Amino acid sequence: MAKYTAAEFIAAIPNTGGIVSVIAKAVGCDWHTAKRYIDDHSSVHKAWEAERHSVTDRARHNILIAITDDKDLQMSKWWLQVMDDEFIERNRTELTGKGGAPLHITLTPVTVGMEDED
Repeated sequence: MAKYTAAEFIAAIPNTGGIVSVIAKAVGCDWHTAKRYIDDHSSVHKAWEAERHSVTDRARHNILIAITDDKDLQMSKWWLQVMDDEFIERNRTELTGKGGAPLHITLTPVTVGMEDED
C-alpha cells in the first residue's frame, strides 16, 4: 500500500481547478485516496479550497470581460438574472396532488455499491 504525504497533494493541486481526479492522477493514487487527504488534512483542504476559489475568480473575471470589453448582451442578461438581486426574475413552481391536495412523496432507500464477485 502506497503512503503519501500532505505535501505531495499540496504540490499537485495548482492548476487542477480542484478536480479530485486530476489531483489523484498527479499524485499517482486513486480518487478516494485523494478525496480522503483533502478531507482529513487541513493543509491539503486549504490548498484545494484556494485552488477552487482561484478558478471561480478567473471565471468571474472572464464574464466581466465578456460584458465590458465584448459588450456581450446575452452575458449581460445572464449576469443580471443570476447575480443581481434587484433584477432576478423569480420563477416559482408549485407541485400539488389531485385537485390542489397536498402532494405526498414516498422516498425509497436504494443501496448502491459493488457486489461480491463470487
